[in-house]
Amino acid sequence: MDLTQFIWINPPQEFEVGSDVLSLTTAPHTDLWQKTYYHFVNDNAPMFLRESAEEYFSFIVKVDFAESQQRFDQAGIVVYLNSENWLKASVEYENQQFQHLGSVVTRNGFSDWATVQIPVETKEMYYRLSRRGQDFCIENSADGLKFQQMRICHLEQASSKISFGVYACSPEESSFTAYFRDFQLGPCLWNPHDGQAPDK
Repeated sequence: MDLTQFIWINPPQEFEVGSDVLSLTTAPHTDLWQKTYYHFVNDNAPMFLRESAEEYFSFIVKVDFAESQQRFDQAGIVVYLNSENWLKASVEYENQQFQHLGSVVTRNGFSDWATVQIPVETKEMYYRLSRRGQDFCIENSADGLKFQQMRICHLEQASSKISFGVYACSPEESSFTAYFRDFQLGPCLWNPHDGQAPDK
């Protein structure tokens, strides 16, 4: 992918963009979250995004988060429509025993958070984001070859052009450098549903 086609939202103070690698150093107290449970709004995470009006595509990237060290340090993929409508998927550091592999979907100003615990020894993850219109599928992979589904969701406001890409942030008093490599963008690899017919 041509990384010169990406733009920053909330640009970080420290970053480096190469031909196919991005390094991003987080600042403390940066995050993406809307209201639910914690009752605060955070919309200041740095995001490296590309716009597309293509309704069917798959975006793949490898994320290295080996330097994460503080609770909620995170790095992953994001679809960002506006401050109240977006989705993200990442590994979030929790403690020296485990991390959270999870996703957040935010609709109309309220976030959810779905997670599973993974070993703290995991330091890299591939993500595949696929779009079919207003519907999205998020998958992850340890090797970039065999992907497993994390989530299917719908973003009502994703009716035309969207912005998608990568992000990293440190919600608490922390900073770390994340690395993003092997950017790929191509035809949609999320196949059309072949089971029950749609309701009329």
